[in-house]
Amino acid sequence: MERNSKTRVLAEGAIMVAMAFVLSYIKIFHLPWGGSITLLSMLPIAIFSIKRGVKAGLFAAFVSSLLQLGQGIIVDGLFAWGLTPAMLAACIFLDYIGAYTAIGLAGIFRQKGLMGRLGGTAAAILIRYIFHIVSGAVIFHSAGMIWETFSTDNEWLYSTLYNGAYMLPEMIFTVIGAAVLLKVPQINRLIAEKG
Repeated sequence: MERNSKTRVLAEGAIMVAMAFVLSYIKIFHLPWGGSITLLSMLPIAIFSIKRGVKAGLFAAFVSSLLQLGQGIIVDGLFAWGLTPAMLAACIFLDYIGAYTAIGLAGIFRQKGLMGRLGGTAAAILIRYIFHIVSGAVIFHSAGMIWETFSTDNEWLYSTLYNGAYMLPEMIFTVIGAAVLLKVPQINRLIAEKG
């Protein structure tokens, strides 16, 4: 890859990461027990991965995960949650680094046309959802931080329902947003563009 091409990929990635971060602050709906549905905050990283491939997508998504971690520390008070150091490290990996980096996998089926691109986007978000389920069932259940939102003694069911309340609508909206965006001829030309 030529230097100008690498610079262009980095610039595009930086723009998409910035867009994703800004969109993460625009909450369409905030659930009373935690979690929110954002204004397509995962879509810029997914589109970047579809255009530039999984390797570049994972790198951009990893950078995005670090920004989300910073937001979690500053805005959400991550270090004040009372987690042990081991649980805090696991939470950082599962809820931030692993979960948000997974969005970079959206381009995995990018060569399979529109359905492959939408399927890859849905799969990437599903993987993020699984990271959050594991975190809720293992870390937050072990820490006694399970809220009375859903009445169940099964921590896996609880975590699936709790995280699904915001992740499933977020996935649906993101896939619909990708479908609309990827049908625009100008966007398809940009995605197909080399360099």
